[in-house]
Amino acid sequence: MAALPWRAQVLTLFPDMFPGPLATSIVGAALQKEQWSLEARDIRAFGIGKHRSVDDTPAGGGAGMVLRADVVAAAVDDARAEAPDLPAIYLSPRGRPLTQEMVRSWSAGPGLLMLAGRFEGVDERVIEARGLEEVSIGDYVLSGGELAAMVVIDACVRLLDGVLGQPDSLSEESFENGLLEYPQYTRPRSWEDRNIPETLLSGDHARISNWRRAQSEELTKARRPDLLATRKS
Repeated sequence: MAALPWRAQVLTLFPDMFPGPLATSIVGAALQKEQWSLEARDIRAFGIGKHRSVDDTPAGGGAGMVLRADVVAAAVDDARAEAPDLPAIYLSPRGRPLTQEMVRSWSAGPGLLMLAGRFEGVDERVIEARGLEEVSIGDYVLSGGELAAMVVIDACVRLLDGVLGQPDSLSEESFENGLLEYPQYTRPRSWEDRNIPETLLSGDHARISNWRRAQSEELTKARRPDLLATRKS
């Protein structure tokens, strides 16, 4: 029996946003080859009344609207009934920062169920009751969680076996070894009075490897010292 492809389920008020950019490049080609699957499920299908209401005013007052716990729970339960083995996350600016380690873990599993919030967020009770892990892709706020879900999906899918043409390149990317990636160069050898470092043209693989390692460490120290602190702890 053939293994099932990696599965991405997204709960959203805007299913037409998908696949969007996920239909292009290597991730889109992998989708066409059925190396992974994508399903955007409309939260509004579980809305209340003839107008399919999905939100209400915040308890205690305040601006904006909040997605209802009963509506979101119904959408989550319906998705889980179809794929009970998928980890479930809620894309939220207050969530745990997304890391390559998290992406590797999810890509090694059966897939991911993602809730894309809107408005002022989601009723806290459904987050707790359904055990949704809150995940953030950065310290900023988007109009909704759909773009964040696409980021997570892209990061996971490119790690799946057979998706990248040169899988060995994954081992030298930023964050794979706790460092940022070293600088890259290609032809022409000289451009606007800027030359490719001579070390890279030496043909000495050990010397090149040492240079790249040193460059990675310097870049990480300058731009992301927090990564170095994590590696040492």
